Amino acid sequence: MANSLRICSYNIHKGFSQLNRRMMIHELRECLRQLDPDITLLQEVQGLHLHHAQRHSDWPDSPQHEFLAGERLHAAYGVNAAYDHGHHGNAVLSRYPIQRARNQDVSQSRLEQRGILHCELAMAGGREVHCLCVHLSLTEAQRRRQLVMLADYVQTHVPARAPLVIAGDFNDWRTRANDWLARQLGLVEAFSALHGQSARSFPSSLPVLRLDRIYVRGMRPISARVLWGRPWASISDHAPLLTELRLT
Repeated sequence: MANSLRICSYNIHKGFSQLNRRMMIHELRECLRQLDPDITLLQEVQGLHLHHAQRHSDWPDSPQHEFLAGERLHAAYGVNAAYDHGHHGNAVLSRYPIQRARNQDVSQSRLEQRGILHCELAMAGGREVHCLCVHLSLTEAQRRRQLVMLADYVQTHVPARAPLVIAGDFNDWRTRANDWLARQLGLVEAFSALHGQSARSFPSSLPVLRLDRIYVRGMRPISARVLWGRPWASISDHAPLLTELRLT
């Protein structure tokens, strides 16, 4: 199998720019293709939206995760929030086959429906990499409970020796999750390991808040950067994170 993996984590704001001024899903697909990560973990992916499909003549015919994956990538999607005119959630795009996918509901209220999408990727040589795409709540009390649910889920469903990536929008602007996840699960946060602190990723035009994370186990971060400014600032309200990992 490959000795390294390029991982991207990105809250795509349902395919719209900041403040929902423009639909950017086509530009997003082109930027991701140029970036060419091995695995992309996406949050706020629109699986269906009947109103947008009526209003925008170039709205994709397929769900956003399928549109972004195209014919080159494997894709999995998990619904977090469902409503009369559609639904949205998390997605994983992968250069490697997705053997199994499971979506875990971690919602703490009807106002914030959140989930964890767990994908098992089949690498060359019969080895598996486990990827968990995460989107946690805006309130700290709910996030604390969701982190406990995340730890319980990993301890139950992910083998201790399996390479593991947990990435997404943690909404953890006080960066309290890093030490807790290190103690509970032995996770290393990629940006903190390389730069001493988590990445500033929101808002994408001039990132100030440290909301997005890439945690790993069984892999060593060798590079990590935030993609902000043009063209990324016009695509979503979050900036994407990109890290390269060496499998140990």
